[in-house]
Amino acid sequence: MNIQILPDSKSCGRAAADRAAAIIGETITAQGSCRLVFATGASQFELLAELMTRSIRWDLVSGFHLDEYLGIGPDHPASFGHYLQQRVTSRVTLREFHWIDGQTTDPEVECARLSRLIQLAPIDLALIGIGENGHLAFNDPPADFETTRPYLPVQLDEACRRQQLGEGWFPNLTAVPTTAISMSIHQILASRRLVCTVPDLRKAPAVASALEGPESPNLPASVLRRHPAIDLFLDLDSASLLNQAPELSGGAP
Repeated sequence: MNIQILPDSKSCGRAAADRAAAIIGETITAQGSCRLVFATGASQFELLAELMTRSIRWDLVSGFHLDEYLGIGPDHPASFGHYLQQRVTSRVTLREFHWIDGQTTDPEVECARLSRLIQLAPIDLALIGIGENGHLAFNDPPADFETTRPYLPVQLDEACRRQQLGEGWFPNLTAVPTTAISMSIHQILASRRLVCTVPDLRKAPAVASALEGPESPNLPASVLRRHPAIDLFLDLDSASLLNQAPELSGGAP
């Protein structure tokens, strides 16, 4: 695992975008296309803003959706589809983007459709974050480390729902959905490369537990230590509880 600690969230996002753009470019040069997974949420704001300014052959990139709430449509301001439309697909033209239908009447059928699409070829790069409760995508604790299904319906725990409320996506806890479709832990780890961006002080306990605690489904992000090619970008706040933090990257704060 390559860990970089940057002074703040903006420099964290910039460094993560630099790495992601380099991986995308190298992949396109090597094989003529790139299959890319996009995460959402506050941790991805600066990364995506920076990435959209890079010189990338987006017409050779196929995009996948990491997770989505069930029961709200793409026009809902908290929808991850809405988030990605605003920050990605309205700004660049991808070869294709495979959206999760959060309004499906049959989540199992939708998961099967998405699973067929993602299994057509390997994912070259997944852009991910870590939740306050240590979740990856919407795999809340205790996460299923064993299933090989690429996508699955999941229940959202209260800590996860309170994070969504705290980030300002919903007016109250009752409005936060309790179910979602998520890419599985197995499928996330199957990505050839991972760029994980985790700024913010509220993520510090999860970061410290994921990197220095035991691997456990009760802290889903701890499984990231299995991956052979992950770049983890932290800021000073999110790295503040690490016992053995790497040196600061990118200059003094």
